[in-house]
Amino acid sequence: MMGYPADLNEHHNPWQVRGTALQYQNPWIEVREDQIINPAGKPGIYGVVSMKNKAIGIVPVDAEGNTWLVGQYRYTLSEYCWEIPMGGGPVELDVLESAQRELREETGLHARRWTNIMRLHTSNSVTDEEGFVFLAQELEQGEVEPEETEDLRLWKLPLAEAVQLVMDGRITDAISVAGLLKAARLLGV
Repeated sequence: MMGYPADLNEHHNPWQVRGTALQYQNPWIEVREDQIINPAGKPGIYGVVSMKNKAIGIVPVDAEGNTWLVGQYRYTLSEYCWEIPMGGGPVELDVLESAQRELREETGLHARRWTNIMRLHTSNSVTDEEGFVFLAQELEQGEVEPEETEDLRLWKLPLAEAVQLVMDGRITDAISVAGLLKAARLLGV
């Protein structure tokens, strides 16, 4: 196995920002356009979508090795998707608190054991979104509390089957793909 370079995270920023202008904002995102000098020394523009929440994903796994997926119609894609329970957490709130809220809202599940298994960036060429994925275990069922914009379906299935849905290309959400594969690897599934 090849090792990482000794200076893996010690690279200078080759981009120069000459100016920035806010183009659009709403309660969830800001879009700005930066006037830049690129790494080749040429002027240009760069569009950046800044998120006002952290992305939070949860892989709940019960004692029998089952997990839960959430199905919903994704407006931006114009298609129905199966994903791990997930949502946004305010940047000032602890990510674990956000994960606990999301799991409860979307599945009604409560977990006694939480493990932060991953930090990731979802599309770092255009957005600064930072995501976190938790493994939730020692589960108890409670009441589902969906938000008013959510029309959700729940699917309880073996974690191994959810991983197969990833491998078959039927689960395409980046946080779900990464979270399911990492949880399966950690649990030896």
